[in-house]
Amino acid sequence: MTGIRLDKGEAFVDGVRLTEIADRFGTPTHVYSRLSIESQVDAVRLAFQEMRHLLCYSVKANDNLSLIALLADEGAGFDVVSGNELECVLRAGGDASKVVFSGVGKQAEELDFALREGILSINVESIDELELLEERAGLAGVTAPVSLRVNPNIAVDTHPYIATGLKSSKFGIPIEAAPALVADASRSAHLQVIGLACHLGSQLTNMEPLDTACEQLLGIANSLQEKGIEIGMIDLGGGFGVRYENEPEFDVAAYARTIKRRLAGRDILLVTEPGRFLIASAGVLLTRVIRTKPGEPRHFAVVDAGMNDFIRPSLYQAYHAVGRDGPPAAGASPGPWDIVGPVCETADTLASQRELEITKGDLLFIESCGAYGSVMSSNYNARDRAAEVLVEDGTARLIRRRECLNDRLALETPYLRL
Repeated sequence: MTGIRLDKGEAFVDGVRLTEIADRFGTPTHVYSRLSIESQVDAVRLAFQEMRHLLCYSVKANDNLSLIALLADEGAGFDVVSGNELECVLRAGGDASKVVFSGVGKQAEELDFALREGILSINVESIDELELLEERAGLAGVTAPVSLRVNPNIAVDTHPYIATGLKSSKFGIPIEAAPALVADASRSAHLQVIGLACHLGSQLTNMEPLDTACEQLLGIANSLQEKGIEIGMIDLGGGFGVRYENEPEFDVAAYARTIKRRLAGRDILLVTEPGRFLIASAGVLLTRVIRTKPGEPRHFAVVDAGMNDFIRPSLYQAYHAVGRDGPPAAGASPGPWDIVGPVCETADTLASQRELEITKGDLLFIESCGAYGSVMSSNYNARDRAAEVLVEDGTARLIRRRECLNDRLALETPYLRL
């Protein structure tokens, strides 16, 4: 994993010992490597450097303001799916003119906000949304920049919860309806159709479906050009997969070469939306073993992180590698262990049947938690959400303090009747 180094059993992130971070900030704690994030950004930039290309980080992958600011400093744009995500981008110093706004449930106030801030594109996903956007733009006296999000009905090899490009999913406009809808929108005084968009799903390891989607969008662009409608932007979404266990690495350079051939001779801005690809491998979740429960047929290592801190294993049956910091203590048992949290659910299992020598008090690290980790956390069982730390320039810096109970009770106590 990028950013993690083992030296005589001790684990380091960019030169900082994990045990020092745990001692200083407690556990559970999400830890991110700045060098890892920058390395992934550079890989995408290098791959697409010969094209008109805008990298838009998908904020839903991790909306920590310090990480958004880091990416803004790197010149990235942003893909948002709510008005609050747009506000996060702006507060962290992101450039509104590099923001695309997707999502099936945009409400009037969110569209108003996006129009006021002058974002690059509102990726429209239904006829109803298009009509609402036209109305709001007319009331504001502005022209709304529109990209039509097309549902190409392309199957991909990923978890069904994160496949988004099939007719059976809620996302996008059926591909057969797209040309007529764009033609209608182009006649509006308050809509400017600037692009076509799609998104097939997350954690893709095969670029062929993405290439097929690009071919389909360009086919629509060609038919519109015959009607005098120019499409200046193609947003192919993201979904570039990362290696959690034994998945093949997504070859972003090969993908870029393929898309470059598709776009040859066209004056089109290509937008990509890698979220997980930029940040998943940059993060680890630190957790301590509270106690061990050897038994038959399973051995349980109970840790202080739970499914409320990291839900991917419970929700997606996702595999994440687990390591132990430091050499095994005397009396440690080799397991195999089920790494489980304290939440009152059998589903609260972070890893199953791991061959680790574990004993009470050990510091464990769960790898590749940078994406869809802290951002999907909750207060289930009245648990406080974990701290977040960024390692940069050889220093661990707190970027989100650990919650305390009073943070949440402050929302309720003014309304409590005793």
